Amino acid sequence: MADAFSTLPTERCFEDFTVGATYVCGSTRVTEDEIIRFAEAYDPQAMHVDRVLAAEGPFGGVIASGWHTVALIMRLVVDNFLPHNGLPSPGIDELRWILPVRPGDTLTLRATVTEARRSRSKPDRGLIHSFLEVLNQNNEVVMTMRPVNPVRVRRQDAG
Repeated sequence: MADAFSTLPTERCFEDFTVGATYVCGSTRVTEDEIIRFAEAYDPQAMHVDRVLAAEGPFGGVIASGWHTVALIMRLVVDNFLPHNGLPSPGIDELRWILPVRPGDTLTLRATVTEARRSRSKPDRGLIHSFLEVLNQNNEVVMTMRPVNPVRVRRQDAG
């Protein structure tokens, strides 16, 4: 069973993230045309852009670039998980592409808060560590990511 936020992303703050809570953060469907368009622009390897060569390759057809998968999931993260607070992330600690993403797949984001701590140097924010899992329609994990995100606090009194 997934947890639910009590606030919308436009109102969400550090205090709304509970360590150990897991949130289902929406789904997106992947089409072959999108896979090819993204790859032609950013990752033009044959397995992503050439239907004939991809069919003869190890995956038996066109698959999404891992970077395309990250971009699709980032949209779900922004729309459904992170607060709309304008604080830039220092990065991700880990990214894994586990299974290929294929045309017709529906990807669902599951986000688990693994750590939440107040900043000692910037009292207006805290730092959220999370574990993101991307599942296909068969409930198979296709990608995982461990981002770190600064989040504004609602109250600046106590840590």
